[in-house]
Amino acid sequence: MNVFERFLTLWVFLCIVVGIALGQLFPAIFQAVGGMEFAKVNLPVGLLIWVMVIPMLVKVDFAALGQVRQHVRGIGVTLFVNWLVKPFSMALLGWIFIRHLFAPYLPADQLDSYIAGLILLAAAPCTAMVFVWSRLTNGNPLFTLSQVALNDSIMVFAFAPLVGLLLGMSAITVPWDTLLTSVVLYIVIPVLLAQGWRRQLLRRGQAAFEAAMQRMGPWSIAALLATLVLLFAFQGEAILQQPLVIALLAVPILIQVLFNSALAYGLNRALGEKHEIACPSALIGASNFFELAVAAAISLFGFHSGAALATVVGVLIEVPVMLLVVRVVNQSKGWYEKG
Repeated sequence: MNVFERFLTLWVFLCIVVGIALGQLFPAIFQAVGGMEFAKVNLPVGLLIWVMVIPMLVKVDFAALGQVRQHVRGIGVTLFVNWLVKPFSMALLGWIFIRHLFAPYLPADQLDSYIAGLILLAAAPCTAMVFVWSRLTNGNPLFTLSQVALNDSIMVFAFAPLVGLLLGMSAITVPWDTLLTSVVLYIVIPVLLAQGWRRQLLRRGQAAFEAAMQRMGPWSIAALLATLVLLFAFQGEAILQQPLVIALLAVPILIQVLFNSALAYGLNRALGEKHEIACPSALIGASNFFELAVAAAISLFGFHSGAALATVVGVLIEVPVMLLVVRVVNQSKGWYEKG
């Protein structure tokens, strides 16, 4: 892990502090930035999100889809957890914790928005960071690449219908034109641009491609952090009034990560898959494509929304929680292989 990835939680925390401070000191500037919209899309944030997402998608080789048939059981577990368990379990956890258990401690007018943010987070399976988690567990690199390529292919078509279904089930009105626009802007177009860029880089040779990936590595994190500063500049007043909101939103996210990783890990063991397959299968089900979730939340509900804040909490806890999962699957290898 590079320095940006290793200390992501620290950078996010600093962005919270800096964003809140700047929002209180220079409110007019951030109101002006928030007003730079076209067709309900904030232009500065749209640009930052492309800088976030495209370098990650350049790493994805969709030719790896041909490897899927070599590990049918592991891929089956990945798809089951990512698309049939994870989004629905998060919607359930949101209903339990946000609408009921924690409702007295949260702003009543933001409850639906918080649940929407949690759903957006769960409906976007991890893309780039799963390569890091897999490497830390000695996961099979071809399997990791194939499941990422398959998940990204499915996400192009399934993200909007799945989010629309779950928001509807949670009695949250979703503007379909905005949701579809978000999918085109933050999934379809970046995938096309990234794959075109990937082909151009590979024509120069593998060494040139790897060097370009090294240079692009900090771009995504830097753009993410800039987006978070903007977001917390708008969210500052609400957070200062109710500072516990971030901790409360972290609870269902933490439970979901641990539940889905344990479920995928256990299912792979029960089906007889190797440990090097079970690890990336469990890790991709636990982590999220939080860049897409943040982008969709801002597009659908705005900077000031609880949905945007909920997706950012996912960013805040991603690295420490996933490192915990990595540690567990590494230390349990002996137990796993006995099965």
